Amino acid sequence: MAKMTRRKCALCPNGEPCAIMYVAEEQNLAVHQDCLLFSSGFVESEEQNTGDLDKRFDVVSVMREIKRGKKLLCNFCHKSGATIGCEVKHCRRSYHYFCALCDDASVETDEKEGLYRLFCQKHIQKSSSCDESSEKAMPLLVMESSSTTTKMTDETVEEENMEILSEKHDQHKERIEFLKKCKQAGLLNEIFEEMLNTLRLAQEKLMEDNTPEAEYEKTVISLFDCDLFENILRAIHSGTEGKIQELMNTREKLDAQIELLRDLKGTVFPVSEDTDNTSSGIFE
Repeated sequence: MAKMTRRKCALCPNGEPCAIMYVAEEQNLAVHQDCLLFSSGFVESEEQNTGDLDKRFDVVSVMREIKRGKKLLCNFCHKSGATIGCEVKHCRRSYHYFCALCDDASVETDEKEGLYRLFCQKHIQKSSSCDESSEKAMPLLVMESSSTTTKMTDETVEEENMEILSEKHDQHKERIEFLKKCKQAGLLNEIFEEMLNTLRLAQEKLMEDNTPEAEYEKTVISLFDCDLFENILRAIHSGTEGKIQELMNTREKLDAQIELLRDLKGTVFPVSEDTDNTSSGIFE
């Protein structure tokens, strides 16, 4: 399994953790080490973490996490690629690693245990209260009733869900307005022509037997990143049973027709005893 190679930014100070990157030259891919380690959907297995830091993280897993991140919006910059989520389960906030630092999120690292956690600004206090075992923190836990805790949790979840819905609504509105402006500028046909050209090129790569595996994999991932392509595949997959039944019915009809033709083939052609007289009588 192809591994990524460790590199260091030449412009960063020595010993700066953020300077460490991993690259896959064949795929033209580069990622920060911290962006991977803190990604919620990326788990470094024992096979990946062999102790050799110069060769680490398999390329397929990294590309899979990049694909997942394209569907997630950062709560700080509102751009896609936010694979790092808050450690609190009900919290839906996600960030890019550097955006999380800009938003004053709390980053907790335990390299020995392989733990890399992030708490958003709203839940920093919760993370510290979970870790602390001092007597000073105990009365706060005792005084707060379970009903109050449940109520606050529900309110927090509802509030954050409303924030997410509002952000998504704003994003959809921006996209609609942008496409309307493209249409007014006469660019809509050009956009769809470019999409068709891109799809034709992707089709050629997938149909070609000599396409390099890395390029084939990149093409497949790009297609699955497109919701339209995924929806078409899902529709085709869900209609598979109907297609099978349709073909089965066609086969039954063909089998029946074949049997009739075989029966006809095995039947002796009837010949009249007085062929000449019969023919002349009909066509006169």
